[in-house]
Amino acid sequence: MQTPHPQDQPIITDAVDWRSRDLAVLWHPCTQMREHFEDALPLVPIARGEGAWLVGHDGRRYLDAVASWWTNLFGHAEPRIAAAIARQAGTLEQVILAGFSHAPAVELAEKLLAIAPREVGRAPLAKVFFADNGSAGVEVALKIAFHWFRNRGETRRTKFVALENGYHGETIGALAVGDVPLYRRVYAPLLCEALFAPSPDAYLAEAGESAAQCAQRAADALAALLERHAGEVCALILEPRVQCAGGMRMHDLLYLRRARELCDAHGVFLIADEIAVGFGRTGTMFACEQAPAAADNGPTGIQPDLMCLSKGLTGGFLPLAAVLATQAIYDGFLDDSRERAFLHSHSYTGNPLACAAALASLAIFDGDDVLARNRATTARMAALAAPLTELPHVADVRQAGMILAFELAKNGDRRTPFDPALRVGLRAYRAALARGVVLRPLGDILYWMPPYCIDDGQLQLLADVTREAIVEATACA
Repeated sequence: MQTPHPQDQPIITDAVDWRSRDLAVLWHPCTQMREHFEDALPLVPIARGEGAWLVGHDGRRYLDAVASWWTNLFGHAEPRIAAAIARQAGTLEQVILAGFSHAPAVELAEKLLAIAPREVGRAPLAKVFFADNGSAGVEVALKIAFHWFRNRGETRRTKFVALENGYHGETIGALAVGDVPLYRRVYAPLLCEALFAPSPDAYLAEAGESAAQCAQRAADALAALLERHAGEVCALILEPRVQCAGGMRMHDLLYLRRARELCDAHGVFLIADEIAVGFGRTGTMFACEQAPAAADNGPTGIQPDLMCLSKGLTGGFLPLAAVLATQAIYDGFLDDSRERAFLHSHSYTGNPLACAAALASLAIFDGDDVLARNRATTARMAALAAPLTELPHVADVRQAGMILAFELAKNGDRRTPFDPALRVGLRAYRAALARGVVLRPLGDILYWMPPYCIDDGQLQLLADVTREAIVEATACA
C-alpha cells in the first residue's frame, strides 16, 4: 500500500500521530534532533495562542515565559494586530519595493524615525532599510558600514569590533561578529575576521569591583583596541544593556556612553543591535535611551549611527527587520555609479502585511501607555524573584526591565559552574514544562521574558514554577 504524501493527510488531532508526522518531515531550529527522537527534549504540539498562553492540541496550557523567542509583545492572537493584517491582506499582500512603494512601508518608516533615539547635537536617524529578520538586518548594517567607507576611498577600513559573548544572528556576516562558541565555532573557517573587545558584563566583575567599574575597565580595553587598529575599523556592533543569547548578561549603562564617545573619536560607526532589547523590553522604548548623560545635568541617552530592529517590531506576528541610518550614511551611496549604490535586497523587503502588523503594534504603544504598565510589571517581577536568590544553587539574579535571569551554579558559586553533562538547564526546562510553563534555558541560565500582557496571577505561577524547577533540576548536584 502506498504511503500517503504528508500534504494529503488530515488535520492533526492526535498528539502521538502529530509527533510521528513532525519527526518524519521537519528539521527544527536550534535543536539537536536526536534529542527529540530519544524524547530527551519534549516536542510539544501547539494548536493556538491566547494572550500569555500557548494551548496544546491536547488542551494543555503553557505560560509563554519567553515570549516565543522574545518576539511576542502583547500576547498571542492580539486582535488589533490580527485585524490590521487581515485588512491589509484584502488590499495588497506583496509588491517589489525596488522601483515601487506602498503606504504601510512609508508610514512605518516615518513612525520608526519619529520614535528613534535622539541625541542633542547629533543629526538624527533619517532613513530606514527593511529586511526580513534580525540576522538579515545585521547583515544590512555591516555591509552599509563597510561600503560607506569604501565609497570614500578608505579601503583600509575592513574590520568590525564586537563584544566577547555577544550574539547578532546566524547568517555568515552576523555570525562573524558573534562570540557565542556554540553557534560560532564550527563555522569559524567561513567567517570574516572580527576584533573582539572584552564584554562589560557585570557578572564578570572582579572582587570588590562594581558594575560601573567593570564597565569602565571594559571601555578602557575597547579604547586600547581601537587605538591599535586606528583607521582599520568600520564599526563597533553591540547589544545595548543586555547580551541576550550570551546568557542574559547585563552591563552598566556607562559603557554605552563610553562606546559612543570612542566611536566618535576614532571615526567609527556605532551599530546598536536592539533586535531583542528594543520596543520597551528594558524599560524605555529603546535601550540606548538609558545611557547616562555626557555631562552633569545633560540629557541621557545615546544615538547610534545604525540601529537594527526586529523581533517585537511586529508584535510577534510576522518576520520583519528595519535598519535605521543617518542621512550622512545614506548620502554616501548617492552617485551616478550603480556600484556605489547599496544593492542589497530581499524578496519580501518592506512586505505590506508585516508593515501593517508593525504599525498596529506601535499604535498599541501609543494607545495603551505600555511603558508605564511595563514598569509596574518589572517591579512585580523583581519582588517575586527576590526570594529565589536564597536557593542554594542560584549564583545570580539580574534584571533589566522585563528581562530577568537566574544564573545557576554549583552551591551558588559563580566560579563553579555545573558539569555540562548534568544538563541542569534542560532538567529545569522539563520540570517547568511539566508544570505548564515554558522556561527555555540558555545553558544553565533560566530567564523570564514574558509578553507584556502577563498579569499578577500568571507572574505568581511563573515564580512558583521557577522555584520548583530550580529545586528539581539542581537536586542532582
